[in-house]
Amino acid sequence: MTRLRRRHRLIHRISGQTYLWLAILIFGSSSAVTRKLTEIGAQHFMGGRNPISLCNVLFVGNLCALILLILIYGKQWNKAALKQLSRKDWVSLIAVAILSGALAPGLIFQALALTGVNNVILVGRLEPPLTLALSVWLLRERVSFWEFMGAIAAFIGVILSIILQPQGEGMMNMGGFGLGIGELLAAAGSIAVAISTIIGKKYLSQISLGIYSIFRTALGTVIFFFIALVLYGRDHFADVFSPFLWQWMLLYGGLIVVVGQSFWIKGLKTSTVSVASLIGSFTPIAGLLAAYLILGEAPTLPQYIGGSLILLGLLLSQFGIWRQTNKRFALSNVNSIPAEQQVETGMGFKGL
Repeated sequence: MTRLRRRHRLIHRISGQTYLWLAILIFGSSSAVTRKLTEIGAQHFMGGRNPISLCNVLFVGNLCALILLILIYGKQWNKAALKQLSRKDWVSLIAVAILSGALAPGLIFQALALTGVNNVILVGRLEPPLTLALSVWLLRERVSFWEFMGAIAAFIGVILSIILQPQGEGMMNMGGFGLGIGELLAAAGSIAVAISTIIGKKYLSQISLGIYSIFRTALGTVIFFFIALVLYGRDHFADVFSPFLWQWMLLYGGLIVVVGQSFWIKGLKTSTVSVASLIGSFTPIAGLLAAYLILGEAPTLPQYIGGSLILLGLLLSQFGIWRQTNKRFALSNVNSIPAEQQVETGMGFKGL
């Protein structure tokens, strides 16, 4: 009987990790799929506009994500739980929604319009070392030697992948090195997410994951909508209800948002924090592979050099996390924002 239980637990654990790996493959392909959809839209202009613009993809994708989160976490959004939130909690939630729910996705999507997918993925690796540095500085957290070395390697890798690129159009000359606007926007998005993570760790640790996720997505979507209206005008979302847009958004929203997020949540329920964090760190690699297979965008020599250091940094950091924490409990039991953020910090952009 004991042997049977052990076998059942092993199968349960393996299936959970399988769900996580499937989610990582889906999340990793999100940037390449987004770029491909906009290219398809550019071939079918409506009224002189691209019906599958990046703003439309982000806005509709967020709506799909919000519906899914309400179905999963809706029970946590109740009057009793909301009454327990203080004014500081609401201010922190609003700040996180602005930074990670509206500003960061908007910057990353705009970066995808200006530079290669591989550049966005690699520059997005600024987030983990920035989060680590801010955690040590502001939260007085202790980090292991391996995490520190991993962060240094990843940071150097990102810098090299940017400055070693040949200068081209839309790039600024910075002391002989080329720096593109798209790379700057991707870096700004990473900074916004890192700051959001620190706010979540410091002020939102006692708030349920359901309230946090639903509020961030809902308010972030609304704020992004109005920012886009101010920046681009009233006609910017004129095609948001276009049948042509929605037939492709069924692919994006259905695969990236619904299936990907469902697999991710399913896998988290039966995995430890350390295992989920390790698997999540492979998202950038899946992204580079998807960029090649979907867009034919092969890494350049600077990207190979920077990417190798970033990969080394990921491995060192994950080794340090495994040695330091080695947490033997499922995330579903933790159900906390810090645990969720610890896992997602190494993942980067997930397409929503």
